[in-house]
Order: sequence, then C-alpha cells, then structure tokens
Amino acid sequence: MSLKHAVLAALLEGEASGYDLAKIFDVSVANFWAATPQQLYRELDRLAEAGLITARVVEQERRPNKRMFSLTEPGLRDLAAYTSTPPRPSAVRDELMVQVQACDEGDTTAVRGFVAQRMETSRAKLARYDRLYEWMLAGRDEETYLAETERVGPYLTLMRGRFFEEENLRWGERALDVLDRRAAARSGAKEAEARARAQAARRG
Repeated sequence: MSLKHAVLAALLEGEASGYDLAKIFDVSVANFWAATPQQLYRELDRLAEAGLITARVVEQERRPNKRMFSLTEPGLRDLAAYTSTPPRPSAVRDELMVQVQACDEGDTTAVRGFVAQRMETSRAKLARYDRLYEWMLAGRDEETYLAETERVGPYLTLMRGRFFEEENLRWGERALDVLDRRAAARSGAKEAEARARAQAARRG
C-alpha cells in the first residue's frame, strides 16, 4: 500500500489540516500504516498537485495560517478503484525476531529485555486502542454501533490493531517463559558442575 492511499483513506473522516492528519495517523491509522509528519506534508502537496485533494487556506489571528485538505471527486474515484486492486502479500521484517533467532549464541539476557520492552509497547498501544474504541462506540454497545455507523472501516482496522498487539503479548509471555526456564536450567547445571568440581578437589 502506498502512503498516497493511506492519506486519501484518512481524509474520508473529513476535511483536515496536515497537523490533524498527523494526529489521525498517530492515533487511529498507526495500527496499520506509519508515516512521519514530513512524509505526510510532502504527500499532501503531491496529492493536491494531482487534483486528488483540494486545499484551502484558513487565516488565523496570532497564529500562522493553515491549509485544510479535503478529498475531491477524482480522489474518491482513485480510492474506490484502489479498493478493487488485490493487495500485495504482507511481509514481516522484525529486527527483534532476528535477535531472538540468534539469542542462543548471543546475549540472551539483553534479548529477554528487548522482548519485555516490546510487550510494554504493546500494552501501551492496547490502552490507546481501547480509548479509541470507547470513543468510537460513544456509550453504545458494539452491535448498536455497528448497526448505526456510516463507516465500518475504522472499526475493522482498529480490531486488527488490537488483535495484533494482543498476539504480541501472548507470544512475549511464552518467549519469556521459555528463556527464563532455560536460564534457570543452565544456572542449575553450572551450580551442579561447580559442586562436582569442588568435591573432586576435596577428594584429591
């Protein structure tokens, strides 16, 4: 997926400034697409030049003027056509997994710490997603929300983000358990070996 279509999809929420879009990406789009504010602003300029979005300047007192962006009909058609294009298979490139793969010959203690850090990140993301979920439902139960909402896409992508982070936590718990058990077993083996050497030395 290109940043182009992620921006167009974000603008389905309505007119937004570059700052607004950066917040949208940070809060609700980050569960499936990441972009820096600089990348967003460059993409907005490209989309405006291509006529897929329009920009209007809003004058502000005591603050710099800001540009507000919204989808155009060509932008909507482009986004609609994009939804009928088969997506490329997703590919996992996770540096932590490379470290875990090599942990038996490396610094297992450090890798254990990295796994624990990943779990903390997942917990923080889940807390943010839960807040967004509560805001989205606005006091309604899930079935009522799904029956009343005009757009189901944001709900489904939010669920995907939540499931992903929940799986990260399940894997992390299992990984820590395995690493801790192996560390305890190795520690016990070393202690037994040390005792055996000491007994042998006393006999000798």
